[in-house]
Amino acid sequence: LCYVPPRDEDGAETVEAARMAREGFRSDEAMLAGYTDADGTLEFYGRINAALEPGMTVLDLGAGRAEWFEDDRCAWRRRMRLLRCKAARVVAADVDPAVLANRASDEQLLIEGGRIPLPDASVDLAVADYVLEHVEDPEAFAAEVGRVLKPGGLFCARTPHAWNYVSLASRMVPNGLHAAVLGRVQVARKAEDVFPTHYRMNTRGEIARRFGGWRDYSYVYVPRPAYYFGRRWLYSLFALGHRLPPPAAAGVVLAFLRKPV
Repeated sequence: LCYVPPRDEDGAETVEAARMAREGFRSDEAMLAGYTDADGTLEFYGRINAALEPGMTVLDLGAGRAEWFEDDRCAWRRRMRLLRCKAARVVAADVDPAVLANRASDEQLLIEGGRIPLPDASVDLAVADYVLEHVEDPEAFAAEVGRVLKPGGLFCARTPHAWNYVSLASRMVPNGLHAAVLGRVQVARKAEDVFPTHYRMNTRGEIARRFGGWRDYSYVYVPRPAYYFGRRWLYSLFALGHRLPPPAAAGVVLAFLRKPV
């Protein structure tokens, strides 16, 4: 099937009531169809869908278990993110063995030794969604992306800007405590989906430098707040803060770079 929504469990009403009590306010669920008026996921994948063609091979880099496919309750967001059946082949690759259970892809590959197990120039479009902040060796990462992409291929990445207040706060917390902290400020986040961060290629300039000579369509986008402890008043306060400072202070980098032909 091209689309498999999350299945309801036995006792779904009881589970849902407990979930709502635990999570508190959810900004997306306060809106029709379950997404806000500035949804970064829809902005990012809208561009990807516009560039996608049926005959393409797509690499989902750092795909993990595809937690969004299993857990996101917004059907529209899941349909936008699901590239399988819109392309000829979607390959999910990650250093985490959880990728082998990825149901949003046609093929699952484990990355070992920093090398993506794909031939040179075999991919038309590569996606790295909230991956760049976890990259420890930016030069090696960019070189490997360049190796697997075909001439004229497109690299699409979403990552928090280095000067985003969330990025700055994250760098003040040891990696070993990230799961515990995120479990409080982003209450729907699961510990299994939290990974160490490095923030070594998280500005437009840094990304462009790693992909020198590539055509750059990147920009900074300011989405609605994602971290607000499940409290409506905090969400309203952060939403105001997203409109006032420079975009980098609350934004994400949406990077779109085309490899030279």
